[in-house]
Amino acid sequence: MSTGTQSIDRAAQVLVHVLETADPPTVGALSSRLGLPKSTASRLVGALERQGLIQRDGGAGQLVPGSVLQRYARRETGDAELVDVASDALDRLAQASGETINIGVPSLGAVELLDQRDSRHFLGSTNWVGRRVPAHGSALGKVFYAFGALPVPSGPLEPLAPRTSAGAAGLGLDEVAATGYATAVEELEPGLWAVAAPVHDASGAVVAALSISGPTVRLRRGLLSRYGRLLLTEGRAVSVLLGHDFRKRGAA
Repeated sequence: MSTGTQSIDRAAQVLVHVLETADPPTVGALSSRLGLPKSTASRLVGALERQGLIQRDGGAGQLVPGSVLQRYARRETGDAELVDVASDALDRLAQASGETINIGVPSLGAVELLDQRDSRHFLGSTNWVGRRVPAHGSALGKVFYAFGALPVPSGPLEPLAPRTSAGAAGLGLDEVAATGYATAVEELEPGLWAVAAPVHDASGAVVAALSISGPTVRLRRGLLSRYGRLLLTEGRAVSVLLGHDFRKRGAA
């Protein structure tokens, strides 16, 4: 067997093991179970991570299916089902805020927008449905980074666009994990702010996020935290409809 073929075969073994093992393994566990040197297992895991096939879940380093496979699984169950389940929550968020409401899902290195409720104002965001936006710099992307739905890029997370107003930058990933919601102020585009909170499926994994966004001319003191709490409430409501039990899993 050639070296290239052997590497492919080993990578396939790693992927199958991650997919079929009930308890998510670590790199060390993979090395032991597959009889591979830890350095080899680590290298194979790194290659699969870069392609979005597997990812590390939380601080324990456990390996779970990555965003590409999660995206494929959603195609099997249907993004349309997720949009339908979240429809009432989007309506309530639009009514309460008057701003643009979106639901997005993680895609390799980006966020894919599935549904939207338009702002009631003349000055508002464009229609994002069907588009993919960079995860880096967006509130939705920060949610996926903070809760393990997307691998965090190496290096500092700098804004994609220079801030043109006096508004402060949005929450960092540690703060997102602590508060449960993410904010971004002029990090994706000048003049745009957004807040987002996660949606969990029955397993507890973050599979989507809800967001409120608008122009900085309507950004007022305390608005982001108020919308963050509102999004947390609606994100929990959608999660429950997807089978997530917060009583058993705590505040996950």
